[in-house]
Amino acid sequence: MVYPTTLVHEATTKRILDLLNLYPKNLNLEPSFQRQSVWSERDRAKLIDSIIRNYPIPAIFLYKREKDGHLVFDVLDGKQRLESIFMFIGAIRGKRFRTKTQIPGDVSEEWLDWSILQKRQRQSLITGYKIPVIEVDGEPGDVINVFVRINSTGKALTGQEKRHAKFHTSPFLKEATRLAGRFQSYFLTNGIFSQGELSRMKHIEPLCELLLSVIQGDVLNKKTALDRVMESKSVDGRQLGKASRIVVTTLNRIVKLFPKIGTTRFRQVTDFYSLAVLFSRFEQEGFVLTDRRMNTLAWDLLREFGTQVDSVRELQRKARGAKPEQELYREYLLTVSQMTDDVSQRRKRQKILHDILGSLFAKKDSQRGFTPEQRRIIWNTSANRVCAYAGGCKTQLTWNDFQIDHINPHSHGGRSQIENAALMCGVHNRMKGNKAPGKKFKAG
Repeated sequence: MVYPTTLVHEATTKRILDLLNLYPKNLNLEPSFQRQSVWSERDRAKLIDSIIRNYPIPAIFLYKREKDGHLVFDVLDGKQRLESIFMFIGAIRGKRFRTKTQIPGDVSEEWLDWSILQKRQRQSLITGYKIPVIEVDGEPGDVINVFVRINSTGKALTGQEKRHAKFHTSPFLKEATRLAGRFQSYFLTNGIFSQGELSRMKHIEPLCELLLSVIQGDVLNKKTALDRVMESKSVDGRQLGKASRIVVTTLNRIVKLFPKIGTTRFRQVTDFYSLAVLFSRFEQEGFVLTDRRMNTLAWDLLREFGTQVDSVRELQRKARGAKPEQELYREYLLTVSQMTDDVSQRRKRQKILHDILGSLFAKKDSQRGFTPEQRRIIWNTSANRVCAYAGGCKTQLTWNDFQIDHINPHSHGGRSQIENAALMCGVHNRMKGNKAPGKKFKAG
């Protein structure tokens, strides 16, 4: 059954001074469903110019609600306009700017800021300006639908901005937003997203997709999966926490393995997502990703592969076909050149990348430690039962206090086998940790 909307609205006008008196306690520019600022300083300057010239500007929409017995107005539409006015006046500190305009009665245009208007006692051109206001009241869900609807023109909401508005209370979305913020500078530095795209929240969607891919264990059909998981709240806190940790580890790994990824085609969001999903699988499946030689080889392979894919793309632009030895690159290019990046294309792309890079990395031994039988054999076959620390420990060990060190650490692919074992005292075993074998450490 569809219930009728509970929305009511009222058209009125407010002077800028009235709105200024409400801000910030009773006028909220940043309700949780609101998008980030997207106006440039040029946009803001043009608005102030219009106000000084007394040109009409569009109405702002305010959601009227009650909090602790006081009326509070959340900005549904008009955030950029109000923000610009408050910046110009100085109500929002540190963001002042000037505009080129013509004061009524003057003969020419000039550059003005708020301090000049005050000196000339013309600040009422701003504070006395009347703005059309639509006050909206109703259920939160209906109000958010209004927000999405009225922000579909002008600088229309991106898909992620709409998702943020509808599901701003979703723990899943909140976690993806937090992760996106954590890696925001990396995305910007490597050209994965521009500053404008970051301000439009476009970097949050790939983080949502990566989180859900980790949870589901597969690439996903983004057209339906994200909204469904946020609406149903089907991901519990434990799953979300585990997936988040894997995503952080994965992205940190990519940062180290591919420090110049911004120079390759893998800075493109589609390709970057596929690479991130692949390495999240490597992390979960226990691949050894700390071998410098293998990591250097992986970077060389990835860079060369991207170069070859780009060369095939250039051939196609010139209406020339790929050579027989370039078939793999042509096949990969097809997966990113289709009209829609659906799950079948993502799986094909994933398989190609796995075939290229997967063979480079060994899996960690499924046996983390040494068995009691192995410990007994290692002890009984050791001629010199002293700590193997090469710095000069030589502590005499007993059956009750000896520890066994992986000479080549487990995290580096070392096996839990007798030939990879050394007796060590507890202090120096902890000191070594997961350090690769070096001059200071040798078998006793």
